Amino acid sequence: MDLSTRAVDLRELMDDPDCDPATLDRTFRRFAVVNAAVSGWRSVWRTHVVPALPAAGRARVLDLGCGGGDLARSLTRWASSDGFDLEVVGVDPDPRAIAAAERHRTTGVTFRTESSADLVAAGQRFDVVVSNHVLHHLDDAERAAFLHDSAELATARSVHSDIRRSRAAYRLYALGSPLVSAGTFIREDGLRSIRRSFTQPELAAVLPRGWRAEAVAPHRVLAVRG
Repeated sequence: MDLSTRAVDLRELMDDPDCDPATLDRTFRRFAVVNAAVSGWRSVWRTHVVPALPAAGRARVLDLGCGGGDLARSLTRWASSDGFDLEVVGVDPDPRAIAAAERHRTTGVTFRTESSADLVAAGQRFDVVVSNHVLHHLDDAERAAFLHDSAELATARSVHSDIRRSRAAYRLYALGSPLVSAGTFIREDGLRSIRRSFTQPELAAVLPRGWRAEAVAPHRVLAVRG
């Protein structure tokens, strides 16, 4: 497997609007398990999100491309345990994702079928804007628009987390994913995602002025502004 360059021509199965809806729904449900194991967001919450939240009053966080909503729900749980009054809004332009996200109601979390451009046009503002596993899905023009909108929407910080492409990440995922991937797109799409993802220097080279790329464990890369 050649991982020396991004496989930008690969398309993930779940991105096909005609993919099997039952398999897609199971995939959204299983993301909570997969992301808990590999995303490293508990650490990112402490190191990147908490320092950007207001010290008093209700904070607002936006989760762009929220998928099945597991990150949005986790953020409110961590906020509660850490003493923050947090409102999280999760948006995704795919109504199938929002239907899956809304299956589990959580206090302090709302989900909407909207894009970042919709929110900018509506004049929305949030203390922190986050996303998980979105950047590698986007082509150059889409990524530029997504980051521009994120900067417009965030008053304090934007943090977009994704996979950091490497042979080690590919091997580990290939070995571990069959344990949770039955009946889903998780194994095949995960391997395609790794092949499409950025190394830290590659991401740094394509980020706009004012953004920085950080390599974090485990096998993650962050695009951070603010």
